[in-house]
Amino acid sequence: MDGPRGCYAKAQAMKRNDIIDFKALEKELQAALTADEKYKRENAAKLRAVEQRVASYEEFRGIVLASHLKPLEPKDKIGGKKTVPWNCHTIQGRPSQDETTEISPEKTRLQPETSAEFYRDWRRYLRSGSERYEALLQLGGPKLGRLFQMDVGFGLLGEMLMALADHVRPADRWVVLGILRSLAGTGRFTLNLSLMSHAERESCRALFQKLQAMGTPSLEGRDLGEQPGGLQEEESLLQELLRLYHVD
Repeated sequence: MDGPRGCYAKAQAMKRNDIIDFKALEKELQAALTADEKYKRENAAKLRAVEQRVASYEEFRGIVLASHLKPLEPKDKIGGKKTVPWNCHTIQGRPSQDETTEISPEKTRLQPETSAEFYRDWRRYLRSGSERYEALLQLGGPKLGRLFQMDVGFGLLGEMLMALADHVRPADRWVVLGILRSLAGTGRFTLNLSLMSHAERESCRALFQKLQAMGTPSLEGRDLGEQPGGLQEEESLLQELLRLYHVD
């Protein structure tokens, strides 16, 4: 994501060419501001957690993940016939109870243009591990790398690795390696890796064990645009990723 300064630079470039797409600029600027606000909010929550000397990592993680929540006002009521939503991030845009029994394929197909859109759809529509796994394969490593160029976001890296570990298939081995390589190239990757929970670290280790045990599958079923240059390249990439993800 280019950020507000990047958006301004693009605006100047388009102005020189006498072509200005205001809707595209507005969308990109809003996405940059949203990502910046999320970063500042989560960073402030981390500092509060450190100052409070929380007793465990899980408590620390909970404080950061709940950083977007706001305390209830005195006028808000819990219970009764009419309640005020306490978490706008889970209520806003959610269909009625009758509409949640079935989600259309269009909604489950992830097509985010920004990291904020990815995070929203990941939470709202992709509830099962298999849905998340298929969505990651659909986007692929290059797209994920562009979406999370600045930062994957607290807690999201571990969730991605868990989805990959639980559902990886031999035919998807090269695509999964590409996803792992792109995630390793995102901003603050080492920090996000160190903040994963014990369960997430175990899933990461299990994922690489499965990838190693799979060996090199046949090229059948792979996306032609993502085939490796050779089998040696694929194994070399796996060894590099083992080092980057600190897997013994």
